[in-house]
Amino acid sequence: MVLKVAIIGRPNVGKSTLFNRLAGRKAAIVHDKPGVTRDRKAATAKLFDLPITVIDTAGYEYSNTDNIEKRMWEQTQKAISDADVTIFMFDARDGLQPYDEHLANLVRQINKPVILLANKCEGKRQEDSIFEAYKLGLGQPIAFSAEHGLGLEDLYEALKDVAPKESAKADDASPDDKTKPLQLAIVGRPNVGKSTLVNALLNDERMLTGPEAGITRDAISNEWSYNGRKINLVDTAGLRKHAKIEDSLEKMSAAATKHAAFMAQVVVLVLDADGVLDKQDLTIAREVLDEGRALVIAVNKWDIANRKEVLDKLNYKLMTSLTQAEGIPTVTISALKKENLDKLMRAVFKVYDRWNSRIPTSPLNQWFADILDSNPPPLGKNKRRIKLRYITQAKTRPPAFYIFSSNPEGLPDSYLRYLINSLRETFDLGGIPIRMTVRKTANPYAESKKKN
Repeated sequence: MVLKVAIIGRPNVGKSTLFNRLAGRKAAIVHDKPGVTRDRKAATAKLFDLPITVIDTAGYEYSNTDNIEKRMWEQTQKAISDADVTIFMFDARDGLQPYDEHLANLVRQINKPVILLANKCEGKRQEDSIFEAYKLGLGQPIAFSAEHGLGLEDLYEALKDVAPKESAKADDASPDDKTKPLQLAIVGRPNVGKSTLVNALLNDERMLTGPEAGITRDAISNEWSYNGRKINLVDTAGLRKHAKIEDSLEKMSAAATKHAAFMAQVVVLVLDADGVLDKQDLTIAREVLDEGRALVIAVNKWDIANRKEVLDKLNYKLMTSLTQAEGIPTVTISALKKENLDKLMRAVFKVYDRWNSRIPTSPLNQWFADILDSNPPPLGKNKRRIKLRYITQAKTRPPAFYIFSSNPEGLPDSYLRYLINSLRETFDLGGIPIRMTVRKTANPYAESKKKN
């Protein structure tokens, strides 16, 4: 039995884009103009090892008269009725709109599983919209980007939970292990040896190299396999200080590089041993971490470096300038001589596993209780002790946590950093960004339930 999946939501939230991505082709017209999709459209698809039938629907617009909007909604209702599970999609950039809430009220009356997708989550700016979506009463939202394919693994796990057993049969590996290539981007300043490193890893002169800076002008993807693990290895153009970029082609190259880095899962920042972690290197590193990517630092040209001086400078810069992700793996390499490349790849896989970490509930709660007992929160602005009630891991990639409190106002940033550093040390989460947010309540319906 193949799982039937209906995609619903208000107009222009990305339903057809998701439909096309799951179908693996442009099966539905996608346009910025709302309301292009009117009829429901079905296609067979396969999400990793899970066969599905996916159904695209019209954007929901309320109407109580006999017009096209009402008939479109009737088609959507039929799609929901035919489906085993419904994907409710909203636009996290715009935040929740009245039609989202109205449609959610209708969906909650249908006794079928619902998966809530917060679409257009290409960065961390949509976190408030993601949390706000809890009030829809449709469960935990999945941060997603239909355009870029971010969050497909989380959608896979959610669909697999409701799929018939025969549909969910697969090889024992998770999609991260075999089916889905690891997205690995190589970034850095011009002429630090990025393309030489890519050629060395591929063991092929795939990329044009030379002494001139700026040879690579676009982000170039290479399908690769390392020890049986599929990898999409992306070489990128060198990034200079933004103020120095005047040529339109270089602006396009810089944009392509940042896009590749921000869409990657692991980013290798290549440094020249003659100038480790200068201002531009630090800017690149911070942007990568701010976008939630896992980071590995590769110090290139190690065969000709003043090693002690370089290491001292590198360690100092890491301790003072990249404190938001302590424990970033650093590997010294020579791309030209192909030295320490296996060590670099081991670091990539290790930090990737950390980036995917989900801490079991029991150890997480025990850590939280112990940390509050040994070092409780300070007084808030109102001179009352801040009570942190419990913690939950909201997502992975990177790990994100919500702490719930009845009076979180005034909790110092220094105490939040203390919690993050303790969590990082306790659960071996070095080298990745960790999101931790204090929320006022865990259940938006708590007060309304009490009144009822």
